[in-house]
Amino acid sequence: MTGWLEQWGEDAPESADGMDHSAGHSGMPGMMGGEDMAELEKSEGKAFDTKFLALMVEHHEGAVKMAGVEKSKGRYGPAKTMADDIVTAQNAEIGEMNKLLGKSRG
Repeated sequence: MTGWLEQWGEDAPESADGMDHSAGHSGMPGMMGGEDMAELEKSEGKAFDTKFLALMVEHHEGAVKMAGVEKSKGRYGPAKTMADDIVTAQNAEIGEMNKLLGKSRG
């Protein structure tokens, strides 16, 4: 995606993976803040597993939401195709994580 941004004359993110996870929510849906991470660090055992899965479900739901915006408003075919793949994969993972949490997806 960095290559696409550069082709379009846009600024590419500086971090290696394109996201600054230490910055918290960054205005993007599903991004964890420092408080979430601190709570997770204090947890262990089943409490850790449950908190981790709950945060990951939220994170994946954010990715689905952002991909939905790309699908509806995007103009670059390969990015829209990638958004379709993200929706499919992330929804499948959300379903699996919700099963582990004892929930059905609602």
